[in-house]
Amino acid sequence: MTVTPNHRANNDDTVDQSQLSDEVKLRLLQEMLYARRFEERCYEAYVERKIGGFLHLYSGEEACAHGVLEAARPGEDYVITGYRDHIHAIKCGTDPRAVMAELFAKETGCSKGRGGSMHLFDAEHHFMGGYALVGGPFPLAVGMAKAIKLRRSDEIAICFLGDAANNQGTFHESMNMAKVWNLPILFVCENNLYGIGTRIERSTAVTDQYKRAAAYDIPAQQTDGQDLDKVYAAARVAVDHVRSGNGPYFLELMTYRYRGHSMSDSNAYRDAEEEKVWQGRDPIDLWKERLINQGLITAETFKSMDHEIIESIEDDVIAFAESSPEPAVSELEKYVLAENDPYVTGGK
Repeated sequence: MTVTPNHRANNDDTVDQSQLSDEVKLRLLQEMLYARRFEERCYEAYVERKIGGFLHLYSGEEACAHGVLEAARPGEDYVITGYRDHIHAIKCGTDPRAVMAELFAKETGCSKGRGGSMHLFDAEHHFMGGYALVGGPFPLAVGMAKAIKLRRSDEIAICFLGDAANNQGTFHESMNMAKVWNLPILFVCENNLYGIGTRIERSTAVTDQYKRAAAYDIPAQQTDGQDLDKVYAAARVAVDHVRSGNGPYFLELMTYRYRGHSMSDSNAYRDAEEEKVWQGRDPIDLWKERLINQGLITAETFKSMDHEIIESIEDDVIAFAESSPEPAVSELEKYVLAENDPYVTGGK
């Protein structure tokens, strides 16, 4: 099977852009560009040995998180994902400085420097984590959706997942219970075609992930994850379905990560021509050219925006992370157990 950027994407190539105002279109361009530069700066910081441990970058997949969460209520709806989580957290409202500080293992990080890249967390903005365990977010997302239903509130749970994680038992158990309980949960599969270094057709019998939802009578759709218009349009349908009390929905976005699985991945297993084809449909370039054609921005304005973003990340985000204190050795065991919990303190 040859998978291209247009592989079985949503057949409806006409997207009603009237759903997005000109102001929002420009903001989304800025957000996606910020995400790309943020991740590139993370790459550099890792090479500089300022970031340790594992680091999984999101470059190439920006339209997925931004399109879906723009259609939802970031900061109010509950969002959970795997370990490629920096941009999801920022889109939910987490301060980019707190994200970078966490990667630098600093006390000012969103997880107090204890979690690192794969374990970002921000309860205030309802970003319930990046999780390192493959398949780990599924049952947690279902639990969040169950709590929402019991409270009878109008939030929804959004569970971002990778294509390879769908072969875990937790995926099937969670999909089944989500439907049995008719929970307000949106499963979003960011299908970048590879599970670490294994191409999807070598590991998965049904490569079209949205079809797997049929086994649980969950409505599903697949669309082009490189095109922000198409992601947003499909996400609007999905979010409206879930928020209206109709139960779970499964959305598959065909996308591509530009770098290896993690910083330790040489990426030698991928064909250079395949990478070139996908990079030819870069989500930021597609969106930029669309806005230029609509007269909303010029190439020069875009360059200025890019320059300002790079400076902002360096002068604000990186400077904050570098100047922040490291966690005190005396507090090594802090946050391991719940504080002020009678089961931990013995009732004291």
